[in-house]
Amino acid sequence: MSALTQSGKGAGSAARATGIGVLAILLWAALALLTVRAGALPPFQLLTLSFGVAFAGGVCALLPRGRAALAEMRQPLRPWLLSFGGIFCYHALYFYALSHAPAAQASLIAYLWPLFIVLFSALAPGGRLQGRHVLGAVLGLAGTALIALDRSGAADAAWPVAGIAAAFGCALIWSGYSVLNRRYANAPSSMMVGVCGLVAVAGAACHAALETTVPVSGAQWGAIVLLGLGPTGLAFLAWDYATKHGHLALLGPLSYLAPLLSTLLLVLTGETPATLSLLMAALLIIGGSVVATIARR
Repeated sequence: MSALTQSGKGAGSAARATGIGVLAILLWAALALLTVRAGALPPFQLLTLSFGVAFAGGVCALLPRGRAALAEMRQPLRPWLLSFGGIFCYHALYFYALSHAPAAQASLIAYLWPLFIVLFSALAPGGRLQGRHVLGAVLGLAGTALIALDRSGAADAAWPVAGIAAAFGCALIWSGYSVLNRRYANAPSSMMVGVCGLVAVAGAACHAALETTVPVSGAQWGAIVLLGLGPTGLAFLAWDYATKHGHLALLGPLSYLAPLLSTLLLVLTGETPATLSLLMAALLIIGGSVVATIARR
């Protein structure tokens, strides 16, 4: 935890921060599978339970640091709002997408965010939009279109447009959050424990207002606990630290591992059939991200 709460300095610290970012990417590769294994829970109920576990786990990890950890929570409002908004909106849309669209397809579209990180960085002040960025965007969107137009996995003629749109919103939200988060490099990553608690509370309020509570089985609790400790817990501490102190240009290409591993896990566990259209969509989306980040040299 200390490695995640101290500011990195120098090339060695940047490399370590980037390596911590890879840990987050590997944890996120299991996000789709664990979400599916959590069963047909309402999105806000799943959000509340998984982030409740994440908050409890984070508090236990910070307890040995006592008042020092509590003092780190006293940060300006803006980093709190950015982190809460990015994490809450992303996961509300993600859990909705996977409950209203085929898991592998929705997950692939949500993983357009590495490509969008590159594009947003190129469009930011000091950046430069180049032909490879445009080509990468075209390939990524072509993969998205292939998923949106393929109805082979649908039970009827109507394709779940709302789920696909929610997954696309995930990509926009997470890429924007990751780029903007760089502005608050001085905010300690331990603050994310408090953010997880706020997300759980907000999810509970939305669940009470909009959804009907569904009983949770033992197997579902197992998936929820793993979600809370990994993809919706430790992964955020790791990614927050990495985007503030690591090589953001390198984290983008490394992020291609997430959609690839996520799709493979869904196929290997039998949650998603291996189809030609799914393979082509994966190649287009991941290939677009690769093309967009290939340096001229």
